[in-house]
Formats: sequence, C-alpha cells, structure tokens
Amino acid sequence: MNPVAFSLGPIEVKWYSLCILLGAIIAYILITKEAKRFKIDSDFIFNLFFYTLIFGIIGARLYYVLFNWNLYAGDIASIFAIWNGGLAIHGGIIAGLITIYIYTKKYNGRFLKILDIIAPGLLIAQAIGRWGNFFNSEAHGAATTILNLQEKFVPRFIIEGMNINGIYYEPTFYYESIWCLLGVLILLIIRRKKNIKVGTVSSLYLIWYGIGRFAIESMRTDSLMLGPFKVAQIVSVIMILVGIVIIFINLKKSKYEDLYNNY
Repeated sequence: MNPVAFSLGPIEVKWYSLCILLGAIIAYILITKEAKRFKIDSDFIFNLFFYTLIFGIIGARLYYVLFNWNLYAGDIASIFAIWNGGLAIHGGIIAGLITIYIYTKKYNGRFLKILDIIAPGLLIAQAIGRWGNFFNSEAHGAATTILNLQEKFVPRFIIEGMNINGIYYEPTFYYESIWCLLGVLILLIIRRKKNIKVGTVSSLYLIWYGIGRFAIESMRTDSLMLGPFKVAQIVSVIMILVGIVIIFINLKKSKYEDLYNNY
C-alpha cells in the first residue's frame, strides 16, 4: 500500500494521519451530541476533547517508544515522526484517562459520567484509526494464504493490501476495527436503557475492548513485549478486571440509584 494520500509540494500527507484525524472528528461529533443531551457546556467538552486528544497522542507515542527504545536510541528526532506509525492505543488510553480525571476534577465534572459519554466515541475513533495501519502495512498478523483470507470473507482490496512483498498476512487491524465497530453499536444501545448506572458504559468498553484486543494480539507478530509477555495482553487483562470491578460495585447499589440517564 502507498502510505501517502497526497502531496502539497514537498509536504506528504499520510493516510495514517488522515485516519486519526477522521476518527477524532467523528468521535467529537458523537461525544458532543450526547453531551448536549445532558446540557453539558460545549466549551467544557471542546476543551476536554482537545487536551485529551493531544495528551492521548503523546501518551500513545511515548508508550510505543518506551517499549521500542532500541529503534529510537540512535535517532532521537525520529521519535517525533508519528506520521510514519508507532502509536500504541493502550498508551493513549492511559494518558487520556489521566487527562480526563485531572480536567473533570478541576472543573467539577463527574469523571465516570464523562467517561460514559466519551466511551463510544473513543471506540469508533479506534476503529477508524486502525485503518492507518493498513496503509502503513503494519500491525498485521502472521503470514497466511489468499484462500484462508477468502474463507474469512475478508474484502478483496484488503487481501491485496495485505500482499506485502509477495506474502499474504492476516489483517489483524481489520479484525480489530470490526470488533470496535460492533462495540460502538452495543454501547450506544445499552446507553439508552433506562436503568443503567453511571460507569456501566465505561466498564463495558473496558471489557469489550480488552477481550477483543487480547484475542487479536495473539495473532500479531509485531507486539510490544515485556520479557516473554505481550504488553497489550497484560493491559487488556487489567482493563477487563477493572471493568468487572465497576460492574460489581454498581450491582451493590439500589435499582434506581446513580442512574446514567438521570438529567
């Protein structure tokens, strides 16, 4: 695949950057629409989104660089070339959560309620952002056959894009994108239920993405490693456990206590 979408003179605009931008725009639209339902100030949401996006990208890059330091130790300037790929979503999630927590504390917002509002938008941004990996020919799985991909009903253009130097690879970016899109639909449906509690949507996001990423990570060949373990799988397990804890805490509350859809 050609990673360059178009050129403006000497400036090359990469598909990777455009996918991240498109994901951010759609996420923002989805988040602001839900925030309006609760009459949350638009400036609050815009500033929160801006800071979370910036620090999320920084966190995603630092996380990736940390676990691939050998690739950057001899060329520090390359750390800033994020358009070439190298963003770890778990690092972005961690940095984003910290940013949201600090921001909501400073401006008297409710952390878990804001996370519930943001979660579907974050998941759709992840689904779209994954396509940047497609154009960069990265974040794929092991070598496979064209027949195997056809049997999985992988679209033809993806199969051809996964033909790298004459070898077909598992399009794990595609599997994760589909998983995230399914998660968005589930979260949006559940969020409209009358008796869901604050934190439920966030917990389901953690569990859904954690399960999907753990499974998909087992197929990838470019995983960030911590000794013999895949870092993404470790973090995914933590996400699942945190999500389960939040659900159990909510189950202890009375039926009509702390409802998400209360205005």
